[in-house]
Amino acid sequence: MPTTLESSRSKILIVDDSAFEQRMLADLLSELPYKVSVAFNGLQGYQLALANRPDLILLDVRMPNMDGYTACRLLKANPVTQDIPVIFLSGADADDDRILGLSIGGVDYVSKPFSPGELAARIQVHLNLARRQQQAPASAPEDEQQLEAESEPDAVLVNAVKRLISDNLAALPGLAEIARSVGTYREKLSQVFREQTGMTVFGFIREERIRRGEELLRDTDIDVQDIALLIGFNNAGNFATAFRERMGVTPTAYRQAIHHKKHG
Repeated sequence: MPTTLESSRSKILIVDDSAFEQRMLADLLSELPYKVSVAFNGLQGYQLALANRPDLILLDVRMPNMDGYTACRLLKANPVTQDIPVIFLSGADADDDRILGLSIGGVDYVSKPFSPGELAARIQVHLNLARRQQQAPASAPEDEQQLEAESEPDAVLVNAVKRLISDNLAALPGLAEIARSVGTYREKLSQVFREQTGMTVFGFIREERIRRGEELLRDTDIDVQDIALLIGFNNAGNFATAFRERMGVTPTAYRQAIHHKKHG
């Protein structure tokens, strides 16, 4: 039977392929009131997070089999693990690396070598923030069957891909790269996506581009040409053709109708 002290200790999961880094982090954290577990790559880390529900994850970026970014995308796409704070620890300190880590759901990005005192302080800050969020009044409890369905591996994969597409409409990579970014391969992704959504990945991309275009036409004054580029079309003509096929009117006519409705 765990003591009150043991049960109140926060659980930290370290995901790093270097045994040396793992030991160093474990030694640092063992002096603090934390229970520590370790994983050697992103996939193992993701599976351990599902099984153990840690309070915070320290996630290396460059690892074999599955890197930290891929693991983070899966963690954030799964309702069971999406609220666990992820701090990236990486020797890669380029702005692009930091921006990517934060944009896919990391709460912090700490460069190696780091100051042990600063890392400990950041961990404590994010644990406190997560605790406050948990104590905030929750919205209607999610139906357990729905939660179970959303955390099925295929559903998580599709959810991760949808988020990746939505966040990168202006410059989407090819299908093989999208699949790699969520830890799978092109053929498997195509099959799972069709089974889960009833459409192809490219079909979803088309729908998402039109949906986002509609949103920007309705809620902003951004020029049609700029909207086209923002959502991944080469020019306003291509956007207008695709938009008219889907919505029955051109982007300009759609915007004028919305404007007329608001001010007419």
